[in-house]
Amino acid sequence: MKLLGTLRGRLFALLAALGTVTALAVGGATYVSVRAEADELFDYQLRQTALSLRDQGRIASDEAAALADPSLDYLVQIWSVQGLELYSSRPQGMSEPLPPRAVLGFSNLRLGTQDWRVYSAATPLRVVQVAQPLRVRQRLAALAALRSVAPIAIALPLVAAAIWWLIGLSLAPIARTAHAARARNANALDALPTTGLPGEVAPLVDAFNALLARLATAFDVQRSFVADAAHELRTPLTALKLQLGLLRDSAPGPEQDAAIDRLRGGIDRAVRLVEQLLTLARAEPGAPADPRPLDLAEVARQAVADAQPLAERASVTLQLEAPQPVIVEADPQALRSAARNLVDNALKYGARTVRVQALREAGGRLLRVDDDGPGIPPEQRERVFDRFQRGESAQAESTQGSGLGLAIVRAAARQQGAEVTLGDAPLGGLRAEIRWSPAS
Repeated sequence: MKLLGTLRGRLFALLAALGTVTALAVGGATYVSVRAEADELFDYQLRQTALSLRDQGRIASDEAAALADPSLDYLVQIWSVQGLELYSSRPQGMSEPLPPRAVLGFSNLRLGTQDWRVYSAATPLRVVQVAQPLRVRQRLAALAALRSVAPIAIALPLVAAAIWWLIGLSLAPIARTAHAARARNANALDALPTTGLPGEVAPLVDAFNALLARLATAFDVQRSFVADAAHELRTPLTALKLQLGLLRDSAPGPEQDAAIDRLRGGIDRAVRLVEQLLTLARAEPGAPADPRPLDLAEVARQAVADAQPLAERASVTLQLEAPQPVIVEADPQALRSAARNLVDNALKYGARTVRVQALREAGGRLLRVDDDGPGIPPEQRERVFDRFQRGESAQAESTQGSGLGLAIVRAAARQQGAEVTLGDAPLGGLRAEIRWSPAS
């Protein structure tokens, strides 16, 4: 909730700042506009008053009494064209009259300590002047402007509260998703709810759900792998235990030597199985890799050299075709393990001839292993990539194979950005290829 609160606070701060700036701008513009309109209205009143007195022949007694009210802020003076004061109404506190020589129209005048706004109108017989203190005009204009701005000032905190509530309402689906994530234990990998999520957040939750799905799949595979590994290790360890008992009970001589040979063979198979399990773990997705430029032809030559002793014991002919360097970007240990497993599989499953090729073709770069063994039926070729899945050929040496070779090959190839395919070899057996596309 801390992150969510921070997001809510940031959104509120940004929107509140934007609203405040907007309110200040609108309020300022309204204040200036209302003051200007108030000044125009006061000028209009001055002008209308002066024009009405100019057109009258004389000032009636009731009008004179109204104009003489000391609380009235207006000053009215009427002069003859000769400069004689015919009438004057002086507001309270004013000690001197307006000058008899007037500037027709609007003007500003300072009398004593005050500034006045004056409008003068003339006829052939008289000059009428009407004046008002600028201080009074400014005060009245400011009050009118403030009254027009007051609703904005009152509405601003209400709008801020509404923004805070609306942000919380908009973030409520995210809060529910966060609560659902916190309420789960380490084994719960179900998808998080996405109902009602904003369009900007939904892709993030969808991506996280996809990650959870991949994790669930990886955990399932890992649990299956551990269970299968435990089962596969149990068999050779049980055999070693029995062979050790036979060795202990056997008498010195040929019988004991045969028991020792069987024990040594069992240990070798157990060591090989553990090595393959470790190799497969290192080739799993997410395992650290160290890709670098490698010569695929050199990797093929090394695999053939490593398998040569086994081929000689099994009377298998190994052929190598690597006429020129073929550079690929791959992890050295993973690629060499994949190449060696392809060759070993061909040797273990009854082949008499095994051909290893490292080539560059139009479809990319490839490492190819052909044999003349019994091959694998097309309907079984995808299944043999599963862990601990051995071929069903009657010629397969099941005591030597662990069913991990092709699983290691596929995992290592995918780690390097390549793909493994199985097909029919021209020699009559199985063709296994690790292929890098031109783009990779």
